[in-house]
This record gives sequence, structure tokens and C-alpha cells, in this order.
Amino acid sequence: MAAELKRWEPEVARFWQSEGRAVARRNLWISIPALLLAFAIWQVWSVAVVNLPNIGFNYSANQLFWLAALPALSGATLRIFYSFAVPIFGGRRWTALSTASLMIPALGLGFAVQDPTTSYATMMVLALLCGFGGANFSSSMANISFFYPKSEKGTALGLNAGLGNLGVSVVQFVVPLVITAGVFGAFGGDAQTWVKGSESKQLWLQNAGFVWVPFIALSSLAAWFGMNDIASARASFSEQAVIFKRKHNWLMCWLYVGTFGSFIGFSAGFPLLMKGQFPSVDPIQYAFLGPLVGALARPLGGWIADKVGGARVTHWSFLLMIVAVFGVLQFLPENGVGGNFTGFFVCFLALFALTGLGNGSTFMQVPIIFAKLHQQWAADKGAAAQQAAATEATKEAAAVLGFIGAIGAYGGFFIPKSYGTSIALTGGVAAALIAFIVFYATCLALNWWYYARRGAEVRC
Repeated sequence: MAAELKRWEPEVARFWQSEGRAVARRNLWISIPALLLAFAIWQVWSVAVVNLPNIGFNYSANQLFWLAALPALSGATLRIFYSFAVPIFGGRRWTALSTASLMIPALGLGFAVQDPTTSYATMMVLALLCGFGGANFSSSMANISFFYPKSEKGTALGLNAGLGNLGVSVVQFVVPLVITAGVFGAFGGDAQTWVKGSESKQLWLQNAGFVWVPFIALSSLAAWFGMNDIASARASFSEQAVIFKRKHNWLMCWLYVGTFGSFIGFSAGFPLLMKGQFPSVDPIQYAFLGPLVGALARPLGGWIADKVGGARVTHWSFLLMIVAVFGVLQFLPENGVGGNFTGFFVCFLALFALTGLGNGSTFMQVPIIFAKLHQQWAADKGAAAQQAAATEATKEAAAVLGFIGAIGAYGGFFIPKSYGTSIALTGGVAAALIAFIVFYATCLALNWWYYARRGAEVRC
């Protein structure tokens, strides 16, 4: 098997049927577990912070929200650079190396939590390093977009992102299990004593980091030996930087903050939000279900978008997200009194599902938007110009997919912090939720005007 593919023409039906599809699927199925592990490392602090106060770390609620939010901040920032990495370094090389880099924060977390005297500054650095996991999304999605024809991009990108997003749910389900036993024996370190009131138990919080290390190593090797680089996908940064001049790059950034930014932000803040609003509820028992629903909905959103159009799915996703946030507001306790956890939880599950559908549909929209724009620009210029336009559209769309993923990821920082800010200023989270409604309304309007309505600039 050649590491670099000299010929890659997924839009040519004969090539796609005879050899292209099999190669694309192999790269996709190696990419998915690598991305799942990346999301697990990115979100591991959302679970770890819940246990820190009970094993001797004296952090305030605001400090805990910072630790939960910092991986999203660094991950979003690093995504900007990762967006352009695949055409420069190659998808195989970059996937293998970026996956291997996840061992740094995984091992660092495992060692740091064993010592209650570890400084808060050290914990902040480790939380920032977990951003490596979040950054991998942009390069992974850009890479997979090169392998598939336009007719199957929505489904392929939905599978890569949706099953990769499962890492958020997996980490919130697996970590509470593995920290209750000395999984690695003497090699994993001694247990900590978890204390809450009169209750105490043994806890191995270091396993929250250590458990991922062997899987990261295996996934890195699989990427190095099983994936491919595509010669025709090579491009310098300056060639890709043209996307910063494209209006639709920035419009899709705004929409993706609304979909993926909400998904990752809700995921990061969900355990602490439940704990704060409903103290009698154990958030660890429920938190993983939201990201699970959102991740599973993403491939469905891509598939439906391939059938009925991405803008239509995005339109209904934002409209119903507004309704779901109104529902959450109705079930919140007031001044710590009342509230209905069941209603609150069901509305949040609906929100997660809708963000997943919107994630899939927005990522389907991008390749279609840029393909149509380049076709318009090359109209009446001959077959050679049309072919060149198709190649340029693919490169630009890949860069845009990575870049909007970078900007969208900032939602993982701003949503948890908005909860904390709202609580500090008003005593509750309702103000933050109202701000979300206003933002979703702007997303709904932009998507309808530019992409969904009859006569839209780029209807898709």
C-alpha cells in the first residue's frame, strides 16, 4: 500500500467504484477512533474537576469552572493552526503525530492528581494541554473531506465527527468507572481518600488520564501504517489563506458556533450545571447521556442534509433549539427552591440532539457552498477552468471546515464561563440561557437569508 496516493479522483464514478471507496472507508474507520480519543482527552477535565475538592484540592467553584473551560479555550485556538496542517504535512503523518501528542496531557493529569499539593497553575497548564485533543478535530475533518465525493461528504463527515464526538460521552461514562479501582496495580499509583461529609471511599483519580494511554499508542500506530496522504491535496498556508477573504467562511463560523459551540459548551458545563442547580442529583450518573445523544445525532444530521439540503436541517435545528432553551428556563429552580430535574434534563437532551443534527448539516453545507461559488466563477470558461475550479473548491472547503471547527470550539469555553458569570452577577444561570436564545435567533436569521430561502445567495 502506497503511503501517498498520487491519483485521487473521487468525483470520477469509475475510479470511486473500483478503488476509491475502499481506500476512503479505510481512512475513515482509522480516523474515527483517533478522533474519539482526542475528544475524550479534551473533555476529561469536565469529569475530573467534580472530584478534586473531595480528595484534598481546595479550589473555589470559579476555579473549577476555569479548569473545565480552559481545554476548550486552548483547543479552539490550536484548531486555527491545525486547520491548515493536513495539506502542508499530509493527512497520514499529521493524524499519527497529533494523536500521539495526546499522551502528554493524559500522563500529566495522571501524575498531578495524585498529589494534593500540586499547584493550581500546574493544573491550569495541564488543562490547557488537553486542548491538543480539541485541536485534532479540525485537521481530522479537513483530511476526511478530501477522500469523499460531494454526494457523500455529509454522511462521511457526519460519521467521522459524530462517532468522534462520542469521546465526550465515553469519557463521562468511563472515567467514573475506572477511578473506583486500581486498574493499573502498583504501576498506577496509590489510591486517594475521597471524603464528603461522613462518607469516604478509595479513589484512583489518576486513572482518568492513564486509562487512555494504551489506546492512544495503538491508534497512532494504526494511523501511521494504515492511512494515506493525498498528493493532490497538498497546499501551502498562503494558498489556503484565501478563505479569510471569503464572506461565507465567516458566516459559517457564526453558524457553527451555534451548533458545535453549543454541543461542546453544554458538554463541558453539564456536570457542574446539574450539581449547582440540583444538589441532590449525582451529575456523574446523567452527564454522559447528553453528549451521547448529540454525538449520535450528528451522523443523522449529515445523512438527512445529503437528502433534503443542509440549510433546511440547520434552519429547523436552530428554531427548535430556541424552543428547548425556553423549556430549560421553565424547569430551573428559583433562588435554590423548586425546579423540576426531569423536565430540565429532557429539555437538555433535546438541546444536545438538535446541536448534533445542526453539526451534521452545517458541515454538509460548506462543501456545497464552495463548490457552487467556484462553479459560478468558472462559468463559460471551458472544461479546464471547471476542473480547476472543482479542485480549488475542494481545497478551500477543507480549510473552511477546519477553520469553522476552530471558531466553533470557543463555545466550549464561553458557555461554562457564561454560567459562572451569570451566577456571579445575578445569582442564577437564567441570564446566560436568555443570551443563548438571542444568539440562536441571529443564527436562524443568517442561515435563512443566505442559504435556506428561495433566491438565497447560495441555496443549499
